[in-house]
Amino acid sequence: MGKTKKNTTSAGERPSFLPDFCSLRVIFLVVVMAELLSFILTLASSNSSQDMWKNLALLSLFIQWIALGNVLLLCLSRRWLESLSPSVIAVGSYSLSLLITLIVSIITVWLTPSENPALAYENYSHGTFLLRNMVISAIVSAVALRYFYMQHQWKSKIETEARFRIQALQARIRPHFLFNSMNTIASLTRTNPELAEKTVEDLADLFRASLGQRDTVKLDEELEFTRRYINIEQLRLGERLNIDWQVDNSIPSNTMVPALILQPLVENSIYHGIEPQTNGGVVNLTIIRKDNAILFTISNPLPQSLPSYRRKGNKMAQENIRQRLKLAYGDKSKIDIGKNHGKYIVTFTIPIEELA
Repeated sequence: MGKTKKNTTSAGERPSFLPDFCSLRVIFLVVVMAELLSFILTLASSNSSQDMWKNLALLSLFIQWIALGNVLLLCLSRRWLESLSPSVIAVGSYSLSLLITLIVSIITVWLTPSENPALAYENYSHGTFLLRNMVISAIVSAVALRYFYMQHQWKSKIETEARFRIQALQARIRPHFLFNSMNTIASLTRTNPELAEKTVEDLADLFRASLGQRDTVKLDEELEFTRRYINIEQLRLGERLNIDWQVDNSIPSNTMVPALILQPLVENSIYHGIEPQTNGGVVNLTIIRKDNAILFTISNPLPQSLPSYRRKGNKMAQENIRQRLKLAYGDKSKIDIGKNHGKYIVTFTIPIEELA
């Protein structure tokens, strides 16, 4: 069962600004960029088309050895580099790059016959060959490190802004949830004061959980939170409210989901689909695994009253969750809303992410 981890770090950790050089995607990009550099240097140094293809082949081999040597060393030293400060990482990786270039250049000088100066840039001496390689390596490495650092800073800024927006959207749910729960308790105080007191205690536990600062929780926690909310509503609506739960057991127990992602949608279903019905109805909640994602489906019966019947404000929770999913998962998650066979249906998917 595959596991994926969020690209987050806890407080106090020093995330490296370097990409994961053990990743196949990064290795492929390095190979492509090295080949592009070989082509540019060949065009700059060759005088004839015949020499160009010969020089390109030799130069490509030479630069690819340097590039792959850098990738190998940075991959092996990744854990060590991640424990260091950004400035030390920059100096260390820069030194490793120059060292690899020097070693490969010296080996090339030893292995290349003096009468075949293809890698020596038009009959330059070995000393000039080494110096030229080191200068090119120093410039390319500096530019690459600068690019990695700026990209890391940009991503960190985007992630921080997204996290603040998610927290702001999540905060909008809590007062709405409290308001509806207090209405339930108010109705119980007239009919069953003892039950109302117990419900207040349950609500306190629920609201304490909702005030948590975590952006994500385990799926089991989110389900338990939703169940406890349903129990409170069940006290008010009685037999008019029925919940049909279907949860796929193949979903890992430590799967992480956004906090307060289900309760607002279930609340919507009860408020707009069950309360208006004289005889109540059934809210269907289905959670199944679909490849490496989880598919959530929440449905409720449409009101049987006039076609124009519609309670105001029933889009707030849906739009809130749409924005939170987009901020948290981008294109990997989507939410669909529609009507079918007399039911109002909300479905959304999120990628499976397990707690490490």
